[in-house]
Amino acid sequence: MSDTDAQQFTVPGAADAVAAVIGDRDFIVQGDRRYTYAQILERSNRLARYLHSRGLGTKTERSELAGHEVGQDLLGIYAYNGPEYVEGMLGSWRARVAPFNVNYRYVKSELQYLLEDSGASALIYHASFAPRVADVKRSLPRLRVLIQIADDSGNDLVHGAVDYESIVRSGSSAPPPVEPSPDDLYVLYTGGTTGMPKGVLWRQHDIFMTSFGGRNMATGELTQSYDEIAKRVQENPGTKIFTLPPLMHGAAQWSVMTALTTGQTVVFSENPSRFDADEVVQTVEKEKVLAVQVVGDAMARPLADAIERSSADLSSMAVVANGGALLTPTAKQRLIDVKPGLIVMDGVGSSETGIQMSHMSTPGAVSTGKFTAGPDTFVASEQLDSILEPGHDGIGWLAQRGFVPLGYKGDAAKTAKTFPVIDGVRFSIPGDRARHLVDAGIELLGRESQTINSGGEKIFVEEVETALLSHPAVKDVVVSGRPSERWGQEVVAIVALVDDANADAQELIDHASNSIARYKLPKAVVFRPVIERSPAGKADYRWAKEQAISGSA
Repeated sequence: MSDTDAQQFTVPGAADAVAAVIGDRDFIVQGDRRYTYAQILERSNRLARYLHSRGLGTKTERSELAGHEVGQDLLGIYAYNGPEYVEGMLGSWRARVAPFNVNYRYVKSELQYLLEDSGASALIYHASFAPRVADVKRSLPRLRVLIQIADDSGNDLVHGAVDYESIVRSGSSAPPPVEPSPDDLYVLYTGGTTGMPKGVLWRQHDIFMTSFGGRNMATGELTQSYDEIAKRVQENPGTKIFTLPPLMHGAAQWSVMTALTTGQTVVFSENPSRFDADEVVQTVEKEKVLAVQVVGDAMARPLADAIERSSADLSSMAVVANGGALLTPTAKQRLIDVKPGLIVMDGVGSSETGIQMSHMSTPGAVSTGKFTAGPDTFVASEQLDSILEPGHDGIGWLAQRGFVPLGYKGDAAKTAKTFPVIDGVRFSIPGDRARHLVDAGIELLGRESQTINSGGEKIFVEEVETALLSHPAVKDVVVSGRPSERWGQEVVAIVALVDDANADAQELIDHASNSIARYKLPKAVVFRPVIERSPAGKADYRWAKEQAISGSA
C-alpha cells in the first residue's frame, strides 16, 4: 500500500481532470459513432444520477468491512464493446456503485450463477440478451434495476427495464450528490475457464495504480496528483488504440482506462459480436490507428493474413499489444513479416494482480516466455515462505505485492490462500509458475491448474502448444491432460488444421520433438475443425479436457 499521506485516486476524479483539459478530443470511436471525453462524461453522469435515484450506492464504508466483504450495490455489464460499456463503468463509480463484468457467452445456468454470486442489484445489457435476462430475473429478487441497450436484434424491453439511451442522452449532467472514494470497488470476475468464476475485489486507487495508468511500468514512478494527469494528457497528441478483446475481460478494461488517463482515443470494432480481421485492417487505415490490442494467436494470425492480402495504408500502425493468451514466436514473426518495423508487445497480468510484466519483440529479436518484471513483481518459493533471489534453482510462484486486491467476494478462505503474507508483506499469488532468472528477467511457465503431471514430470501446456503451433499446417491448438494408467496423466493435443492442409498425428509429434523434450510430447492428437475459445481468444481448458478424454485421433 502507498504512503497514507500520498494522493489517493478515484476514476471519476481522474476522468474529471482529463475532460477539463481535453474535453473536445475523441475518446470513443465505433464506426460512425464518435464521442468526445466531455460527451462520455456527461452521459455517464446522467447514468450515475439515474442509479442514485433508484437508491443504489454505498451502504457500508470499506473501513467496516473485511477484505472479502462488499458494502456497495453491484451492477453487472452484460454487453458488447461500445461507449455504453465504458459509460456503464464510469457512471457506476460516479454513483458509488461497483460495476462488474458479465461474460456474454454464458448459458442460462452460468449467468444465473454469476448474478446470484455477485448479488447484483442492477444490470446493463444489450437487447440481444433480453430473452436470457427475462429467463433468469424471476429467480433473482435482488436484481431490481434493468437497463437495456437497444441494438438490431429487435427484442422488446424486458418487463420493468428502462431504455439506456433514454437515461443518458438528455437531462442534467451534474453528478449525483455523493463523493466517490478511493476505497470504492472495482470488481472483476475471473473467466472460470478452469473452475467457477470468482469476483476479485479491488480498491479503486489500487487498480488505478497497477492497471489504469497510475504507474509507469518501466520506472515504477507513481502518479502524484490530478494536475499531473491533466498535464500528461495535454502533452499526449491523442494517439489511437484499437481494442479488439471484449471489455468483459480485464485486459481490455485496463487498456481503455489507461487510454482515459493518458488522453488516447479508443477505437472499437463496428461489429463487436464477432472478430473480423479484414474490418480491423480497414479501420486501422481509416482511423490511423497506432496500436492494435489482440489476445494470442487466435487473433494475431488472422490479422497477419488480413494485412498480407490488403493494400490498405497501414503506415500509422506501429504496435501490436498482446495479453491474456499465448502469442507464439511464429505468430509474432508473421506479424513483423507482413508489417515491417512492427513492435509486438506482450503483457502479463491476471484478475488478481493487475499488470505485472512485459516483453517487446522487434524485427530480428522475436521470442516468447521471458519478461521484464514490473516494480512489484517477484517469484515466491514453492512453500510460500520466502521471496526468491534472481538466479534461484527450481520453479516458484509468480507473486505481486503493493497494489493488490482486497480479496474474493464472499470467500475468506480463498482470499487467505491467494493473498498470503510473506516476511510481513501481503502478496497476490494466483497460481502462475515462474523462474526469476540471473539477469533479473522472469521466465513464465504457465498456470499450475493447467499443468500436466506425467510420470512425475511437470509439463506446462503452453510450451507444448508453442511447439505445435510452429508447424505450418497447424491453425490452432490447445493442450490438455487425460488420465493414464501408466503415467497418471498423459499429454493430449487438440488440433485444428489450416484449411486444405494435411498433417497426421505422428508428423505433428515429430515436429514438436525438435523443440521440446520427449516426455513433453503428446501421447495423442485429437483433430477438431475449430478450437473452442472465449470471445477474447482465451483457451477453454474445460472443453479441451472433454475432447482429450472423449476424442479419438
